Amino acid sequence: MKESINSEDIKVGLENFGFGRGDKLMIHSSLSSFGWVEGGAEAVIEALMELVGTEGTILMPSFNHGGIFREGGQGIFDPLKTRCTDGRIPDTFWRMRDVYRSLNPTHSFAAWGSNAERYTRDHHLTLTMGEDSPLGLIAREGGYQLNIGTTHSATTAKHLAETMNRAPCLGYRTEAYPVRLPDGRIVHHRTWGWRERGCPITDSGGNIEAEMERLKLQKKGYIGKSLVTYFRLSDLLKAVLNLLDDGYAEVPSCSRCPIRPQGIYATCPSDWSDKGRPDPRSLI
Repeated sequence: MKESINSEDIKVGLENFGFGRGDKLMIHSSLSSFGWVEGGAEAVIEALMELVGTEGTILMPSFNHGGIFREGGQGIFDPLKTRCTDGRIPDTFWRMRDVYRSLNPTHSFAAWGSNAERYTRDHHLTLTMGEDSPLGLIAREGGYQLNIGTTHSATTAKHLAETMNRAPCLGYRTEAYPVRLPDGRIVHHRTWGWRERGCPITDSGGNIEAEMERLKLQKKGYIGKSLVTYFRLSDLLKAVLNLLDDGYAEVPSCSRCPIRPQGIYATCPSDWSDKGRPDPRSLI
């Protein structure tokens, strides 16, 4: 195994997995998992961009996880300045040319390519991890996810499945925070309300890993020292929805779970209604 890898090595590795021009990819990543990368995070992103081309799409989390609104934080989400806390690669990605960043105050996404503006434009107007979020749209349109050196404990799409299931532990647009728009105006945007304690079915990721392996819905391979797990997002959603419907071991199904959303200073009544909307599950 090479002591270091470069952008071309990464691109060739991804091509060997079957990915190429026009693909839509949701990326979770750990830069350190590769070992030494010549050119660092920029080289990884360059490989992804060259792989799918401008006709494809790259989506990454650009979350601050609400940390900026806690004591000592900056107290406002600025899409042009607020750092992402999901690792070196996504924190580099959102700053790059032609990358769009959504305006959700705690869990924004960043996107590049043919669908970038469309995927991110209305994120603040819909459910944070809902069927019309950037993640929901890329899943609906045949996208794949690559876990580059990460596990299903970091797989954000499990929260898309929870939202599609309208899990009672999540608040649907029940927290509001200040956002500085690119033109300098300050507005308040809604985000989800997180649950009061962890989900015993999905939060660890181990149950999801076991279900994906059982159903043979994911593949794995190495690029450098990094173990890459890849799968179609719609397949991951099916696996997680199975777990939510059936429960796991002694854990009840999602609909019978007693866990509810947390209540904090930013909590507000939901402004969301599903009346007249299609069943979210029918959209994936």
